[in-house]
Amino acid sequence: MAESMKGLKRSHRCTEVSNANLGETVTVMGWVQKRRNLGSLIFVDLRDRSGILQIVFDEKDVKAEGFAKAETIRSEFVLAVVGTVEKREGAVNENLKTGDIEIRAKELRILSEALTPPFPIEDGTPTRDEIRLKYRYLDLRKPRLQKNLKMRSDVTTLVRSFMAKEGFIEIETPMLTKSTPEGARDYLVPSRVHPGNFYALPQSPQIFKQLLMCSGFDRYLQITKCFRDEDLRADRQPEFTQIDMELSFVDIDDVMDVNERLLKTLWKDILGVDIKTPFPRMTWQEAMDRFGSDKPDTRFGMELKDVSDIVKDCGFGVFTGALENGGSVRAINANGQGSMPRKKIDALVDFAKGYGAKGLAYIAINEDGSFKSSFAKFMTDDEMNKIVDRLEGKPGDLLLFAADKNKIVYDVLGALRLEIAKNLGILDKNTYNFLWITEFPLLEYSEEEQRYVAMHHPFTMPMEEDIELLDTNPGAARAQAYDIVLNGTELGGGSIRIHQADIQEKMFDVIGLSKEVANERFGFLLTAFKYGVPPHAGLAYGLDRLVMHMVQEDNIRDVIAFPKVKDASCLMSEAPNVVDDKQLEELCIKTVVNEED
Repeated sequence: MAESMKGLKRSHRCTEVSNANLGETVTVMGWVQKRRNLGSLIFVDLRDRSGILQIVFDEKDVKAEGFAKAETIRSEFVLAVVGTVEKREGAVNENLKTGDIEIRAKELRILSEALTPPFPIEDGTPTRDEIRLKYRYLDLRKPRLQKNLKMRSDVTTLVRSFMAKEGFIEIETPMLTKSTPEGARDYLVPSRVHPGNFYALPQSPQIFKQLLMCSGFDRYLQITKCFRDEDLRADRQPEFTQIDMELSFVDIDDVMDVNERLLKTLWKDILGVDIKTPFPRMTWQEAMDRFGSDKPDTRFGMELKDVSDIVKDCGFGVFTGALENGGSVRAINANGQGSMPRKKIDALVDFAKGYGAKGLAYIAINEDGSFKSSFAKFMTDDEMNKIVDRLEGKPGDLLLFAADKNKIVYDVLGALRLEIAKNLGILDKNTYNFLWITEFPLLEYSEEEQRYVAMHHPFTMPMEEDIELLDTNPGAARAQAYDIVLNGTELGGGSIRIHQADIQEKMFDVIGLSKEVANERFGFLLTAFKYGVPPHAGLAYGLDRLVMHMVQEDNIRDVIAFPKVKDASCLMSEAPNVVDDKQLEELCIKTVVNEED
């Protein structure tokens, strides 16, 4: 039966007890990790967020009633124990911070009993994700997840401290905002007092932080929740946290400088790792040409090589057909994989098809220098030798080719080089390759909407030398935008903002927003700009992704206390869920169920 604390106060967390406390009487509280009953002695591993401490119940030291209670203890019971700190009599446990001491109990209170948990509360025990997330409050008792969330807290604390010293002011922006349907889908919130009208949960504080620059705050910071109703991946959630910033009277170099110093401080103070600054910079076009990705993982080579000029007149229709359709032929060299079994090559072909490829061509270079190839019979010896030379092929290498429109070729080979690197186990999690990607395309053409849309958002400033392209060739215009990339993950991104009314008007015109529509959606921002707006720029990190890399996890869920699953539901709380008809009536909402045919 559970007892109350009855005025008992905890004196130490479990691993705060040390050799410095030998002989002292302490009070510790926590959960039972394990219990071992040796008759006249009962050993309990007591766990709290700091770690594990061994408790010894000796029937000579504990009153009969207390020892009887100790015999009822089971895993995950919550205990309060008063006892004396002693040196361990048995073998020292080198795996525990408190492995050479123990508490000899004098008094025991069982504060709460517990059912047998549906899985062991230990790191490394295989448990289905669905069960872990249904009982997330138990999952969060595991040391690994507690360490992750503690580091997340450390990161936000250090970010606030660093940015405050840099002159940033933390300001909260609204959670209930106006829907501006450009980009991902909004989460909508109905208004009771304005029937038929809706708020939107913010996808980012973009407009408000620009307004704060108009208000003269100069440097703004916010660690804030954002919401996007989009499909989930391993590094995405419908609600996520941004480290959001905006700065006035700056250029790209200023933004990069403060952020490089911020990241250097985080890695040094939290991980004890020195990262080299300044970070390399690479244009978007170079990143796509070399790595097939705008967030390249530069920890390994296997870079893309364009062989279009070599094969433009060859006899292989797959190659020439792609070039005739305005595409390209590119390849990667999987060094040392020339003896890869055909079954594994076929698996790579299937993988590539998932990214839009119709197939993969290959050349395996035998140890004697001869070729085994899927298309050699269509090529001259000179063409084959030139291809191999371009890819720096040597005996034992495997060359893989994609031929299609550029976007498909980039997607296929970019994903393929990562897949091969993962399969080979050559990705070192202790290597941190930071990189700035710059000069993104300003616009991309939407076939679905038959118009240009902003690649980032419509407030991004074009490169100065590309402004005139907005009138003549909008698709060729580059943006003053930048992403910070780490080991193939985009940690954050930002841009120089448009602060000139004529350029903003031209940008809206290019993406098909009339003055009336632009004013309807963004009128309060455009009006504010008429009263004097400073040149400004900003950047936002995905805090979840940032911490995921720092703790070396593969899934963003492992750094979020209560995450959602792929269908944006919470298995623990069963959200989203139905609501009472009365609530819907107050909101003037009717739900319609689509019946299947």
